Amino acid sequence: MSEKKMTSSRRHHLKSLILQIAFTWLKDEKKTLAEEKEAYLAEHCPAPNAWGDQAALMELCRKLHAAIDKIDEERYDAEAKVNKTNKEIEDLHIKVVELRGVKKPALKKVRMSADSMLKALLGSKHTVNMELRANLKQVKKEVKEEPIEAVGDWRKNVEDKADRKKMFEAS
Repeated sequence: MSEKKMTSSRRHHLKSLILQIAFTWLKDEKKTLAEEKEAYLAEHCPAPNAWGDQAALMELCRKLHAAIDKIDEERYDAEAKVNKTNKEIEDLHIKVVELRGVKKPALKKVRMSADSMLKALLGSKHTVNMELRANLKQVKKEVKEEPIEAVGDWRKNVEDKADRKKMFEAS
């Protein structure tokens, strides 16, 4: 069966209808969330009755302090649980790295002389001088005099090459 293509005006109309429906759903969802929030606050946080004698106000303060303590304990428990979970995640991550194998980092080139390396390894006990160049003898270089060839006439060299060229052309 061949499927007919939808015209652009029909596609635009359907898209606008879908957007309108989604917009009404979002409005309804916001409204229900606001109603649920109000119901929760009315249930758990009744409006305080500030009018009354000192004993009633003291009782109200005690209730508020008890509620604050309870919430603080819950927060502390939740925080401890999160920290424990984070620690477990870190341990699992370390195990994964160990199972995968640790890649050795590329070694950096360090410019250090043999003396300073021995001092670093042995500390103040190092007395051996590793400066090997100091123990070498000083040798004077002898300059050999080579006989200087007389500079020939360049025209003769060109004529010789011309003769060779003629030999190859004749072949």
